[in-house]
Amino acid sequence: MNTGILYATLAFLCWGLFPLYFHAIGEVPPMEILAHRMLWSLLFLVLVLSARQQWKWFPKVLQQPKVLLSFVASSLLLSANWGVYIWSVNNGHVIDASLGYFINPLVNVLLGQLVLKEYLRRGQWMAIAVAAGGVAWLTWQSGQLPWIALILGITFGAYGLLRKTAALAALEGLSLETMMLFPPALIYVLWLSYHGDNAFINTPHDSTRWLLVAAGPITAIPLLLFAAGARRIPMAVLGLLQYMSPTMQALLGVWVFHEAFTADRLIGFLIIWAALALYVVEGLWTGRRAK
Repeated sequence: MNTGILYATLAFLCWGLFPLYFHAIGEVPPMEILAHRMLWSLLFLVLVLSARQQWKWFPKVLQQPKVLLSFVASSLLLSANWGVYIWSVNNGHVIDASLGYFINPLVNVLLGQLVLKEYLRRGQWMAIAVAAGGVAWLTWQSGQLPWIALILGITFGAYGLLRKTAALAALEGLSLETMMLFPPALIYVLWLSYHGDNAFINTPHDSTRWLLVAAGPITAIPLLLFAAGARRIPMAVLGLLQYMSPTMQALLGVWVFHEAFTADRLIGFLIIWAALALYVVEGLWTGRRAK
């Protein structure tokens, strides 16, 4: 279990530091960063699968149209989530992006009830209602929905729902998704090159090129650590650890990127954090009572 906690903690630490990485390549347009993330992720995953001789699943999955269709949907959700997140970081909305991953666990619970018909306890309904109140407060104060947080929370929640019922494990599933995303990403990069707008070629900084190439391992390694940790520790422990990432991202937004964090905004975050606390405490109390 200690090894599992270590793996999961390292994964969430990596994800928590993502804003620093995307900010470092801020000269590259978000869509091109997204395309390079798809390209180099596939290359890295192919190397990992080849090193582990883990290709037996691939011919089998090609003969299962329903599985392929589900991964087309999950790859679209993943690319939408990645794209909005990259745009958010590079346009000064790190705190808004972190809010999306704070509300994601509650989105997961709600989707489980709506789609999988999972039973929700009274405490879980209360947590969702409190979080909805926080979103309503932020909407009223800013005059618009916190669309970045909602898109990130909903797309990643829907992605998690599809992966929960998927026929492939984390490594194989991510590899199949990146295979599906690879052709449009390659076409887009070639189109940029044809028009002379490829930042990978045009940038005067070699560091930017290396950072774009590093998108492969930077994307895949935390996911592999997460998968290894999730197999070794209880879901309750994993659920508590997952709040490390959005907490780190929110702190980076305030302390490193100096984003505005007004009192009204803080109230909205406090309401949503209260909802998360209610959700966690209720889950721990229910689990202890069941034992």
